[in-house]
Amino acid sequence: MAGKSSRSKYAAGCVGLLCLGMAHAQQPASSTADGLPAAIRQNVIQQGERLDAMRSQLAAQMAQIEQLKRALAAQEADYRTLRHEMGMDGGDKSAGTANTAATSGVATTGTAVAAASQPVGRAPVREPGPPAVAPIFEQPGVLTPRGKFVIEPSYQFGYSSADRVDLIGYTVIPAVLIGLIDARQVRTTTQTGALALRYGLTNRMELELRVPYLHSHTDTTSREIFTGSAEDRVFTSSGHGLGDIEATARYQMNDGGADKPYFVGWLRFKSRTGRDPFDVTTDCVNRCIQNVTGTGMPLQLPTGSGFYSLQPGVTWLYPSDPVVFFGNLSYLHNFARHGVSRRVLGGDRESLGTIEVGDVVDLSLGMGFALNDKASISLGYDQSFVGLTRQNGKTVAGSAKTVLGTLLVGGSYRLSDRRTLNVALGVGITRDTPDATVTVRLPTTY
Repeated sequence: MAGKSSRSKYAAGCVGLLCLGMAHAQQPASSTADGLPAAIRQNVIQQGERLDAMRSQLAAQMAQIEQLKRALAAQEADYRTLRHEMGMDGGDKSAGTANTAATSGVATTGTAVAAASQPVGRAPVREPGPPAVAPIFEQPGVLTPRGKFVIEPSYQFGYSSADRVDLIGYTVIPAVLIGLIDARQVRTTTQTGALALRYGLTNRMELELRVPYLHSHTDTTSREIFTGSAEDRVFTSSGHGLGDIEATARYQMNDGGADKPYFVGWLRFKSRTGRDPFDVTTDCVNRCIQNVTGTGMPLQLPTGSGFYSLQPGVTWLYPSDPVVFFGNLSYLHNFARHGVSRRVLGGDRESLGTIEVGDVVDLSLGMGFALNDKASISLGYDQSFVGLTRQNGKTVAGSAKTVLGTLLVGGSYRLSDRRTLNVALGVGITRDTPDATVTVRLPTTY
């Protein structure tokens, strides 16, 4: 019985081995020769293709980075050339530091990809010029860029009045005068249209030519002495024509900046192209010295000073956010004229000899405020000290040193990138200064 059981177990084992062999023979061909399943092998192939695509993308990004580095190097070269032309050879360390950082930033693959997605380096920033303020003085504080033209038409209206009362006699009791009274009022209006041309020779130097045209009118109301008249007499004179042409050169002497002043030196030459004061006819019967008959006033008003002048000066600007302080200091020298004679009524001429007009020292201070990116306002004060006038080496009778003080208020509005409207108002605060002066400028850059 035991033998029969052993034989049954042996037969069952043989049948199991036979079935296992048949199952192995019938297994599908899903494995490869290297023993890997087909799905795994396909995944490996796809991963390899993605890696190849990433390598190609990385190579393209590296080429783009190299191109950006070359562009940055070219920009730095242009920047150094510009600084050399402007005389600013101090160097710019920030650009070199940015270039070094951009070069070392591509050491790894992740850094290279990040660098490719961000701007490499920084474009060179040009050194700022003097800050723009509303010009309320005759000397503008901003130089014209190199190679640029500025055409500036302007219009100025001025009004002045003077009252004078001369008492010639003696008083018996207070408020009772025995003698003659000379009461005189003089009212003068002056209109000046001018065209100024400025050219930027370099970024630090500009040249200017200014051509004015004047029209002036004077009304003099008086009761003249020696006449005993109780009525006012009005004497009117006017004149118009080309004024004195001026030429100016300006040069920026230093590199300013935030909390650093700018200094601009300038030199102006004034011609005497306008009508000479000694060429207009004076209201005298024979000679104004020998015979005082007549008013002694010109029948026509001159349009020029009659003297050549040279005026050196310096303009300074100090930016201190949000205010810009500025000012001018200048000295005007009038060249003496020899053999001067003036025209009197009847066509005769009276010899005056050598005339020396007093020199002028001018000082002005002000501050400008930027309201926004287009508008600004300025406040300032201008004071001039006028010297004595001499004739043949002697001081002219009645000539005295004069102080002219003017309070100035101005505004500027940028109409476009090329055009700006400037308006300035001057109010005289001393007796000999014009009562009011309004100036309108419209500079246009080409």
